[in-house]
Amino acid sequence: SGLPAQQINRRGLSRSFQVTNIFPKMSVFENIRCSLLWSRGYKYSFWQMVSKQRKLNEDAERILERIHLQSRRNVLAGFLSYAEQRALEIGLTIAGDPDVILLDEPTAGMSNTETEQAVELIRDVTVGKTLVMVEHDMGVVFGLADRISVLVYGEVIATDTPQDIRKNRAVQQAYLGEEAA
Repeated sequence: SGLPAQQINRRGLSRSFQVTNIFPKMSVFENIRCSLLWSRGYKYSFWQMVSKQRKLNEDAERILERIHLQSRRNVLAGFLSYAEQRALEIGLTIAGDPDVILLDEPTAGMSNTETEQAVELIRDVTVGKTLVMVEHDMGVVFGLADRISVLVYGEVIATDTPQDIRKNRAVQQAYLGEEAA
């Protein structure tokens, strides 16, 4: 579109990255507050201290609750576990209350337990939103998706419900081989 990232975000689209993208030397709360400020187009004013903005701080606290990091509020983000950092990044992604959320490999590198918790978190925070996700863990995909598009070498070979994707012969051939199909 040629629009700057902040304008795209303010129009209702937000994304996370495959590589965790947080401010490691800021607290978890400060990370969320920064994301809220950015999504709202905050302009610095010498006379307006961020820490005194009640609505902003209340909104940050609500997001911390939604991502289950309120007990880690004052911890520097760089000291969080990997799974907690990913949860924080999801918090940063939802801070602007986007209509469309893009997640790139949100569970990559997580244990099974962490993945289950991440799927539950993603499901909770994307209710009423459009979620577009790149993910190679089929359990995650089938656990979250209403519709799935399967790509092979950049070409869409199928788009359907999770149930029908499981039965799709072209998908089975592409991912399991001819014998399995």
